[in-house]
Amino acid sequence: MFKKILIANRGEIACRVIKTARKMGIATVAVYSDADRDAVHVEMADEAVHIGPSPASQSYLVAERIIEACKTTGAEAVHPGYGFLSERASFCEALEKEGIVFIGPKPKAINAMGDKIESKKFANAAKVSTVPGFLGVIEDAVHAEKIAAEIGYPVMIKASAGGGGKGMRIAWDASEVRDGFERARSEAKSSFGDDRVFIEKFVVDPRHIEIQVLGDGHGNVIYLGERECSIQRRNQKVVEEAPSPFLDEKTRRAMGEQAVALAKAVDYQSAGTVEFIVDKDRNFYFLEMNTRLQVEHPVTELITGIDLVEQMIRVAAGEKLSIGQADVKLDGWAVESRLYAEDPYRNFLPSIGRLTRYRPPAEGKAGDAIVRNDTGVTEGSEISMFYDPMIAKLCTWAPTREQAIDAMSDALDGFVVDGIQHNMPFLAALMRHPRWREGRLSTGFIAEEYPDGFHPIVPSEKEELVLAGIALSAELQRRARLDRMSGRLRPHSGKQRPDWEVRVGDNYHAFKLVETDSAGTTMKMQPCDGSAAFTISTNWRPGNIVWTGTIGADGVRAQVRPTLNGFVIDWKGMSVKAFPMLASTAKLEKLMPKKVPADTSKLLLCPMPGLVVSIAVGDGQEVKAGETLAVVEAMKMENVLRAERDLTVKKINAKPGDSLAVDAIIMEFA
Repeated sequence: MFKKILIANRGEIACRVIKTARKMGIATVAVYSDADRDAVHVEMADEAVHIGPSPASQSYLVAERIIEACKTTGAEAVHPGYGFLSERASFCEALEKEGIVFIGPKPKAINAMGDKIESKKFANAAKVSTVPGFLGVIEDAVHAEKIAAEIGYPVMIKASAGGGGKGMRIAWDASEVRDGFERARSEAKSSFGDDRVFIEKFVVDPRHIEIQVLGDGHGNVIYLGERECSIQRRNQKVVEEAPSPFLDEKTRRAMGEQAVALAKAVDYQSAGTVEFIVDKDRNFYFLEMNTRLQVEHPVTELITGIDLVEQMIRVAAGEKLSIGQADVKLDGWAVESRLYAEDPYRNFLPSIGRLTRYRPPAEGKAGDAIVRNDTGVTEGSEISMFYDPMIAKLCTWAPTREQAIDAMSDALDGFVVDGIQHNMPFLAALMRHPRWREGRLSTGFIAEEYPDGFHPIVPSEKEELVLAGIALSAELQRRARLDRMSGRLRPHSGKQRPDWEVRVGDNYHAFKLVETDSAGTTMKMQPCDGSAAFTISTNWRPGNIVWTGTIGADGVRAQVRPTLNGFVIDWKGMSVKAFPMLASTAKLEKLMPKKVPADTSKLLLCPMPGLVVSIAVGDGQEVKAGETLAVVEAMKMENVLRAERDLTVKKINAKPGDSLAVDAIIMEFA
């Protein structure tokens, strides 16, 4: 077994590999760029080597610097994680020349499966079911249009060397092919240094289901069940689960056996994933093979009990698999939510900045469930514009799918992240979505369920009562704390007064306080609308963010942050402001005029920090709704900003190459 390995990656996956290596008694070496000098993976490793400037192209993607770090530290092997150099055969070959072991498949398998075009040709030759498409060289946009017309719309335009949703576009007509081809090729060039793209038929209402395979250097290959990855945004996975709620045992076995056959055909040695598109009739088509560890591997580990990183290390060290196909048992259900630094209310655009608070839920047993959080950040960490915006992968396991989802919902409610925008509200809302809970999924789920984007969830009347109860509980405790600090007696405060109102959004909820203890931890409230009285009990204290307690018979976990005269409460994807007040105060407040927000309808604001790639219009130009105004790049993704209505450009305030902050004015309209 190896004594020391180097992890050629960063963030959560580097931390993940270090944890297993430590468990196996193997020393670890981290590498880091300028931006990652104080990163968590650098602190966790036994040694760390600086490899260059912040851009990945000058650090994590420079194979020579990784190899030099191995030589300097005496690392015997390299685990590449995912992304960066993980699927680059030339890197694997360069390591072999230096006598350094690559913890992953051999170059033959990477070459055969790592390139999407070549992998489909190989799969066709191996009689693996594939999606109809054109795998040759596409000369230009005109050629792309011709191919798309022959295949039949809709089509998928994909980067050959792509991954993570980059360099990928769906086209429903010829005009979208032209734009999609150029965008996909540009993103592919920027992200992978390879602008080749291919076109294939887009399966309508598809499910994205993948098979985890594991092979050794002695001819043994097994499959470890499947993962459902259909909840995607911009072709990038957001939520995964294992097993799939759609597959039956017959289909699972057929997909697994086909995945194993494909892996054996290329002498696959390591952990890998064969991805399939599955239609509504459970017909499945080979999509691609990822010759590396997948981002979503934890859900497979949770339902099988198999440490995939450990197996990769053991296989790379020449060991035989210690488990056979008959040993693989799927136990319970696991769900993974990818926490991204992005604003769900601005079409999920990237967000960067410092994590002023980062307090994930406790890992381990939580009743009948298990909580796991794979992360590479901590409080105070910087979310950089140079890398992927993923902050963490929150996973839950439970005996059933419903229990796993409920555990995820509870864990998300208790996951505190401040300082940046993040997609937690969307993830929390998803966990309560009826279609998700029923397992009626497709890769178009987000676009279908949120056609106009994700907007703040408006609580129901019953939910407003819960939110009002939390706010009044917090207010009474705040007042009790002030009394204790000042030494005042309880009657001097307003806490014992029975008549209260709580404004939630624009709605007022009146209560009579029937009972309360001296600390405000338990109280009985009688809604004035005639609803049944209920008791609130909590161990929350002012200064805490996570509020836990019971409201009636229900356990509740929410996040409570103070704001002027009230609280901001985040619960189950809702984020509302609640203002508790005496009934006499509420009477006066209702007479106050409403403040009208500023009108920004005549401005194009930069939706996230990013680099202006291009400006598509000029001063005085008339633009039709849907036409491109500008393209802004952030975190390697090009974001096209389009006109929301017919308009005339009055003034251009930015130019290509400008680095803009969020809400910077790009242009003004007449």
